[in-house]
Amino acid sequence: MNNGKLPRGKFGWPVIGETLDFYLSNKRGYPEEFVVDRMKNYSSEVFKTSLIGEKIAVLCGPSGNKFIFSNENKLVKSWIPQSMQKILCIPESNTKLRNNLSEFLKPEALKKYIHVMDYNVRQHLDHDWAPNQTLEVFPLAKKFTFSLICRLFLGIEDPTQMAKLDEQFALVTPGFLSFPINLPGTAFSNAIKACKFIRRELRKTIRQQRLYLSEKKRDSETPNHFLSHILFATDDDNKFTSEDEIACILLVFLIASHDTTSSSITNLVYHLADNPHVYAQVLREGNEIAKIEGPEKMLTWEDINRMKYARNVVNEVLRLAPPVQGFFREAIHDITYAGFTIPKGWKACSSFVYWSVSTTHKDPKYFPSPEKFDPTRFEGNGAEPFTFTPFGGGPRMCPGSEFARQVLLVFMYHLVRKYRWEKLIPNEKINFEHGPAAPVHGLPIKLHPHSDNK
Repeated sequence: MNNGKLPRGKFGWPVIGETLDFYLSNKRGYPEEFVVDRMKNYSSEVFKTSLIGEKIAVLCGPSGNKFIFSNENKLVKSWIPQSMQKILCIPESNTKLRNNLSEFLKPEALKKYIHVMDYNVRQHLDHDWAPNQTLEVFPLAKKFTFSLICRLFLGIEDPTQMAKLDEQFALVTPGFLSFPINLPGTAFSNAIKACKFIRRELRKTIRQQRLYLSEKKRDSETPNHFLSHILFATDDDNKFTSEDEIACILLVFLIASHDTTSSSITNLVYHLADNPHVYAQVLREGNEIAKIEGPEKMLTWEDINRMKYARNVVNEVLRLAPPVQGFFREAIHDITYAGFTIPKGWKACSSFVYWSVSTTHKDPKYFPSPEKFDPTRFEGNGAEPFTFTPFGGGPRMCPGSEFARQVLLVFMYHLVRKYRWEKLIPNEKINFEHGPAAPVHGLPIKLHPHSDNK
């Protein structure tokens, strides 16, 4: 039995703990409220609580981030809530498969996909934005993101197949932080059914691509999407990876990239509408890039690297509306941190460690006037170490972080050169009810096309 000094805090109600408070702070649009209030109450950057049926130690601030990132697989390991495990049916970790994904998403590997992103953004704006004077950004951002990842990662081009999958993806995220009780009609039950359907469709796609590649004998005309790279990959025991395992890994990545990237695109549009001086500078930079080889030229990797100010804008969007609010880790051993003990097991319950993004992203010590949208705060050396962590850090940092940034840069480049816009609900609230930040009404806007963007 561990007799160390536990962090201050309380576990709240039986079973539900403080989950309701956590949920309500996300729904109100202030996810940091749950953590910051407890930091003040306990005068500490570490405290205990109970969420979704688990005892949890919450580590805050840069020191908490550094501790977690530096001790991955030493003192802590990745953990996801039971509801997510049951919904996604995540298999045992396949290191080689994860490495394949990381290699595919490295900045140098993404160079050859800029033209695909460019083409898809142009097509999306022409087909889904141009015919409308008013529109809702968030649903269209989700449609665009899903179409792009289907092409880049699965080689799916059929709009009907995309729409069928997208309809099911919309049911998954609401079940993640629900209690894992599989009753008909609940968010948890709907998410389980949706994932079963998606996995079946992914297995069909895997079989089709495997047959196609076998017939092509993997010659020079082999499609260059992620699925084509991993179909003949081996697992950690040098056996071909099963269809089920590939489908599960793809499902996890597709869900993560679909929700987070579409959320970030929407919040980018939201903040540019509120900050015309920022919009104007992004437009100036984009027009300068367009002059180099002509406005109709497809963007290149060199063009992306010229987007210095635009990249700061992306970072500021990610600071104010990070794709996720934090990550869970499981304590492998008893941990001593900041004078407290985080036990390996609390009363037959696993103990978990949670680090919160917003406790640094909105801390005035690290980001003065934290609610102000100010891309210039990322100029020069940028943020202090371990204060800006929208995609996590350390060995378990989100492998899609640079992919998301490239998509946002390409999207913003074409959007600002084609339109200006205004919000139809000026003070529309952002909430985090289902994880990624999203405007509660989908961000309706009125478009004003430029008369000349040459």
